[in-house]
This record gives sequence, C-alpha cells and structure tokens, in this order.
Amino acid sequence: MIDLYTWTTPNGRKVSIMLEELELPYRVHPVDIGKGDQYRADYVRINPNSKIPSIVDPDGPDGKPLEMMESGAILIYLAGKSGKLLPASVRGRYEALEWLMFQMGGVGPFFGQVHHFLRAAKEPVPYAIERYTKETRRLYGVLNARLQDHEHLADEYSIADIATYPWVARYEWHKTNLADFPHVKRWFDAISARPAVQRGMNVPPVAK
Repeated sequence: MIDLYTWTTPNGRKVSIMLEELELPYRVHPVDIGKGDQYRADYVRINPNSKIPSIVDPDGPDGKPLEMMESGAILIYLAGKSGKLLPASVRGRYEALEWLMFQMGGVGPFFGQVHHFLRAAKEPVPYAIERYTKETRRLYGVLNARLQDHEHLADEYSIADIATYPWVARYEWHKTNLADFPHVKRWFDAISARPAVQRGMNVPPVAK
C-alpha cells in the first residue's frame, strides 16, 4: 500500500486523483501546511523541500521502498509503475510530458501567485495582481487553443490532464469565467464527471 502525504491543494490532489484512477491502494497522511506540518523533522526526511505531496511506495522498482517528492515526478512514476495514463506511443508520450511540463512551469506557478495576491497578501499589491492575472488569462488562452481540436491535452486522457485539472478547478479563486474559454470549459466539465476525479478531489476530506 502506497503512503500518500498530502493536503487540500491542487498539487496534492493531482496525486490522489492519479491513485484513484489507477485503483492503487493507498493510505492518506494529512500534512496540514497551514499549521506547518511540512516542516516536521519526520516529514522532512521524506521530502527535503518541505512541500506536499510526497509518497512512499514500499514496493519500489527495485523491490525496495521508494520515497518521492514533486507532484509531476510522482505522476510519471505512477504511470510507469502501472503502465497507464501515459500514452504508449513515443509521440503520444512526449506530448503528454510536454503538457505536464506546461502545467508544472506555467499553470501551477502563475495560478498560485494569483491565489496568493488575491487571497493571502496582507495588503493589495496592484502591480502583482495585474501581472499574474494577465498571465493567468494568457495561459487559459493557450489551453483553450489546444483543446479546440483535442479532447484532452494529449491525444488521450493522461497525467497531463490530471495535473492541470485541480488548478483549473480553482478558477473562482483567480476570478476566471470559464465561459470565456469554452474549450477549457468542455474539457473541465468532462473531467469533473469522472468518479475517480471526484474521489481524488476530496483527499484528504475537508472538514465541514
């Protein structure tokens, strides 16, 4: 059974969605980043960068336990372990990895900055809000153009979609109207309907 160390963030939900899609057994260890749990010595031994998510797979590729950090790397590892959610063709594989990197280098960092300056900054910073909001809309435009003639970010449902979806799911946080990006909305609605995605988005469960 894989141990998943996570919290209720887009990066954390990437991995819980992936595990649900693969139907791999896993055990959840909540790491409350609001309370600083990510800096506990026992967690830093697993993730030296003090971020979530992390996994520990007792059945690593060499038969020994494997500890992993970085959500994108974890998705690639789980796809390799299962032989699923990464296209088999060379071209398809690299397309999926290309769009995974687009999420890791663009969507995640810039959407995250918008979230910070709109929701967490102690005082408004107009320059930062304008800069990151403008870039967020540009990235939505890139996604919309890609999805205009593709059902998914790669030629089939893959880790690229799984990585990007939880960030788009917070569109209200970055004050984006999905109706402005109809192809993104079509994609978003389709993925939202997947039972595994619904389960993965509730890990760890949010207290009511």
